Amino acid sequence: MAIEVNSIVKRFGDKEAVRGLSFSVSKGERVALLGPNGAGKSTTLKVIAGLLKPEEGEARLGGYLPNQLEAKRMLGYLPEDATPYMSLSVRENLEYIGAIRGTENLRDRVNYLFDLLDLGQYQRTKTNNLSRGNRQKLALALAMVHNPSVIVMDEPLNYLDIPTQERVIDSLMEMKASFLVSTHIMSIAERLTEKVIIISNGQTVWTGDIQDLRKFGDPKEPVEKIVARMMRSVS
Repeated sequence: MAIEVNSIVKRFGDKEAVRGLSFSVSKGERVALLGPNGAGKSTTLKVIAGLLKPEEGEARLGGYLPNQLEAKRMLGYLPEDATPYMSLSVRENLEYIGAIRGTENLRDRVNYLFDLLDLGQYQRTKTNNLSRGNRQKLALALAMVHNPSVIVMDEPLNYLDIPTQERVIDSLMEMKASFLVSTHIMSIAERLTEKVIIISNGQTVWTGDIQDLRKFGDPKEPVEKIVARMMRSVS
């Protein structure tokens, strides 16, 4: 398995954000994690990335715990509202993270990402002087720089203009990687993934293919309404 989440429980004080959540993502599989605000999506991704430690259960990447070096090397992680190293330039960010991740042909890879994300003109710009959209482009580049085999993204297309969204989607679809993508936008889920995991109140509501999800509603009913109805049923 590329990602395994086994009976995770995560609390913040008296609030139980994730309640015994379990799911898996097979190698090469592309999965969307859907749920309302406060469902536990971002918390789950942070546990997978090793940024949070659960009170119970565990996550694994390729069989390794998130804090193990093997897991860190295979993971590309994009948090929501990512904040790259603000005092470094765009190029310095990419070269630093790329070197840590052991990226082969790093200079070529960085130049490819500059072209893909239209960041070349900002390569010497300090990150704290970038617009929000360009900062998101840099965060995406940092998640992709080492050609990871497992990619975990939280709202990956936030703040991006439409042409950049299209280039990013095309590039992600070309990558031979396993994906777990958290998003509120069903059209993004449909373009980037084939399977969905719906969670609410920190628990799994439904897991299956997007095409199977449509069978829960009228043929002409928007899939967003189907998902919303499933979420409400456990709220």
